[in-house]
Amino acid sequence: MQKQLLTSRLERRVQFYECDPLQIVWHGNYLKYFEEGREAFCRKHGLSYLDAKSNGFATPIVKSICEHKLPLQYGDVFTIETTFQPCHAAKMHFNYKLILENKVICIGETVQVFLGENRELILTNPPFFLDWKKNMEFE
Repeated sequence: MQKQLLTSRLERRVQFYECDPLQIVWHGNYLKYFEEGREAFCRKHGLSYLDAKSNGFATPIVKSICEHKLPLQYGDVFTIETTFQPCHAAKMHFNYKLILENKVICIGETVQVFLGENRELILTNPPFFLDWKKNMEFE
């Protein structure tokens, strides 16, 4: 039996300052929504940026994909669904789905790697991340 993937959901309202003159969300803000979803996921499941930092690592994004299906508009209340995609490599892979009234607005993904204190790429899973994966039953 395959383990169910870890997911979190965050409800959010589109703010006026996020919209362009046509009153739809400017496309660059969708990556910000992904980040809000990722931070909510990490708070819920104990894998924050501060955890990585306190263990001597940075986790920059090296890949982001954003596929727009429908526009969000000022005042819309939508859900950011964030799912962790487990893998054996030393990286964190998240998928995102933005949902409004049961309609998929946007899907996307991000990939983050681990950098050491001297900004060198870490090719093996850091101990704190391995421990987290074991606790979440991914390893």
